[in-house]
Amino acid sequence: MNYIPNYKKKYLEEVIPVLKEKLGYKNTIQVPKLEKISINQGVNGAVADKKLVDKAVEELTLIAGQKAVPTYARKSISNFKLRQGMPIGVKVTLRGDRMWEFLERLICIALPRVRDFRGINDAGFDGRGNYTFGITEQIIFPEIDLDKVSKINGVDITFVTSAKTDKEAYVLLSELGLPFKNKNQE
Repeated sequence: MNYIPNYKKKYLEEVIPVLKEKLGYKNTIQVPKLEKISINQGVNGAVADKKLVDKAVEELTLIAGQKAVPTYARKSISNFKLRQGMPIGVKVTLRGDRMWEFLERLICIALPRVRDFRGINDAGFDGRGNYTFGITEQIIFPEIDLDKVSKINGVDITFVTSAKTDKEAYVLLSELGLPFKNKNQE
């Protein structure tokens, strides 16, 4: 018996027919799909304390279910006491089943835990069918143990889709269940 994540099953069985009807596609292959989810976290104070990056790698690895890697400064900026090659953040890119499982945890568990949550902003589209939004606290994820958190950092989550336009990507992501604030793009 093969395991298929719930949201992948939902995409294949429910979302594809709805998108074919809404966007007027004749072929299933034309329907936009979620290709990857990229999670980034800039670590504030990483210049002064290198251990903060190691802690952020651990936390992002727990959140994503896949090993996170540190990101390094490309340029030296003297005003920030930043040298080229210093670790300044962490990132992880999810594809396949891990991507679908993370999407389910994000929509069903993490976002409802945000205080005074009214939906995510729909202004994060880049013009090419990708969507990025930020979360101000990484502690909304249940994998994070509150007692072990030394510093609260934000997380940026980017959804990379095969959609050609922002409208297609918006319809895809809202059909998958992302709770957008205003439903004006459809």
